[in-house]
Amino acid sequence: MNLNDFYNEVSRRTDTPGTAISVADTRRVLSEAFGYLAELDSVEASQVLSRGLAAARTKAVKRETSVVKVI
Repeated sequence: MNLNDFYNEVSRRTDTPGTAISVADTRRVLSEAFGYLAELDSVEASQVLSRGLAAARTKAVKRETSVVKVI
């Protein structure tokens, strides 16, 4: 996956019926986020990314357990 693919996938996931977020908006926000992370020292940037991934994992687990499976 290249950076463009990443931006496009994030944009697809964020553009929901309840929100209208364009690809350009998504790219601009992610570009700023990456720029900010680049300003941090590597340890702090790694910690921020680690916390973000942990939060996303927790959210995914909650979403999976809340889905009712029909047999």
